[in-house]
Amino acid sequence: MGKNILPLAAMEKLLKKAGASRVSEDAKESLQEILEEYADKIGKKASEFSKHSGRVTVKGVDIRLAVK
Repeated sequence: MGKNILPLAAMEKLLKKAGASRVSEDAKESLQEILEEYADKIGKKASEFSKHSGRVTVKGVDIRLAVK
């Protein structure tokens, strides 16, 4: 492991906020993996949008466009 950016504790907090009473390690790890993959895809698209706009800085608008 060690390649993950998002902490497992944050995954547990998100799941509990969503209504889970208890959260297994497997559930935290699965959510972590899926969210990081999704964030990677969004980040790549957002980076393309910023470059297309002639910027090197990714802005919130780029993120929002990448999610659409």
